[in-house]
Amino acid sequence: MSGKVCVGAIAGAFGVQGEVRLKSFTAEAADIASYGPLSTEDGARQFTITINRPVAGGLSANLSGVSTREQAEALRGVTLWAAREALPSLPDDEFYHADLIGLEVVDTGGRVLGRVKAIYDHGAGDILEVAGPQSLLLPFTRAVVPTVDLAAGRIVADPPGSDE
Repeated sequence: MSGKVCVGAIAGAFGVQGEVRLKSFTAEAADIASYGPLSTEDGARQFTITINRPVAGGLSANLSGVSTREQAEALRGVTLWAAREALPSLPDDEFYHADLIGLEVVDTGGRVLGRVKAIYDHGAGDILEVAGPQSLLLPFTRAVVPTVDLAAGRIVADPPGSDE
């Protein structure tokens, strides 16, 4: 588990007064502003965020130190990172995506399937992409992924069709 977690990204400028269109990766979109100053991935810049209103594709927000459309547009694609300790604790059966990426995935018999490469959410629930000898996409449900052991750095999965 790293010391910071990606909580959003800047989608571009919004308006002419330095506002940005912000994509929030938090459970409640507006909570992104409550995690203290957010930094760029490399830590070179920090921003305090003020949410203005919901807009198509995200939130309209002001970032400290950004006052013109040109400055806002120059930040397009920049990811925003929060210190892990600023994030709320999660219940035992919930996980930050950042904690799952890189975990080893084994089947119920202990055979290594690969490592979690990415997590996708297309609206019907999370999907784990497992990179290994054979790429797999696994629904992140209790039936398919009965065990996540962060301390051991592994996930036990029971992929659909593995009984055959």
